[in-house]
Amino acid sequence: MLLFVAFACGLGMFLFTKILGTRVLAAFTGLENVHILPAADTYVQIRAFAWPAVLVGLVAQSASLGMKDSWGPLKALVVASAINGFGDIFLCCICHYGIAGAAWATMASQVVAAFVMMWSLHKKGFKAFSMSIPSPRELVQIFEIAAPVFITMTSKVAFYSILIYAATSMGTMTLAAHQVMINVFCTCTVWGEPLSQTAQSFMPELMHGVNRSLTKARTLLKSLVIIGAIIGVTLGVIGTSVPWLFPRLFTGDQIVIGEMHKVLLPYFIALMVTPSTHSLEGTLLAGRDFKFLSLSMTGCFCFGGLLVLLTCSRGYGLPSCWWALAGFQWARFSLALQRLISPRGMLFNEDFYQANFVRLKAT
Repeated sequence: MLLFVAFACGLGMFLFTKILGTRVLAAFTGLENVHILPAADTYVQIRAFAWPAVLVGLVAQSASLGMKDSWGPLKALVVASAINGFGDIFLCCICHYGIAGAAWATMASQVVAAFVMMWSLHKKGFKAFSMSIPSPRELVQIFEIAAPVFITMTSKVAFYSILIYAATSMGTMTLAAHQVMINVFCTCTVWGEPLSQTAQSFMPELMHGVNRSLTKARTLLKSLVIIGAIIGVTLGVIGTSVPWLFPRLFTGDQIVIGEMHKVLLPYFIALMVTPSTHSLEGTLLAGRDFKFLSLSMTGCFCFGGLLVLLTCSRGYGLPSCWWALAGFQWARFSLALQRLISPRGMLFNEDFYQANFVRLKAT
């Protein structure tokens, strides 16, 4: 059922991109950057073909991780990375297709990755290639779980979109510097995702499973947060040192390099806390505390987005965007930590899930 929902949403995203993608990009880039619109539109329109495969692949990946199988997603990642890397070299460097070649390479890698994930589930005995249309009641049940998570993810993506929008309004050179730094930042934050997936895979049985043990759940969370802190500081040092000491790996333009160096401090502060934040939010997801997670993320988005727009309108430049990002990341960490260490929270209150148990028993 979830594969069908993902495929349907993917088709919707494909149609949205084809019909309104150019208009959205034009509104996003603004009149002062209209010269980058044709290249951006070419890239987005090609990538749109992969939307159904991307969402189906994400569902299949989540199913594998939920069954504590990380080999299937790893195989898909390796295959996709190889195809994407080879495609970029062949289409961009040899065939000289430029940004269109990069888009085709990424699109092909995403489609293949989705197929590999589906095939991995198929070999485990699941009918991954046959989809089932959910009934209205089943759709409501899916919506009750998916809607808060959707709001959480949308708030996060919307905040990053506001950062790009603000950087775009500052000119091409500032935008180029922001794109370099945000790409390095996202590359580093990937290292925190396994902590979130570990929490989502192992926490449910410790919180509300047959062998429930809140003591073990607290111990696991403590370990994940400590590991996240170590990874965060390490990535912060490495991730800051590379654009600081070796900026010409990304660009030879001195203006762009200067803009990159202006944001190194907030970049480090934002990056160092991200892995630990992933472990905390993964625990909240495992405990199905969706309402708090969605409300807290929405609040962080509203205040963070407002801060970005206000500071940029007053001419504080690119550093204001990155200080807002640092505040956004630390706010997420603080709110999630406070929720989890509360004496009335899911990790300390033995009766936290009692209301749900009674409702399920009555049902």
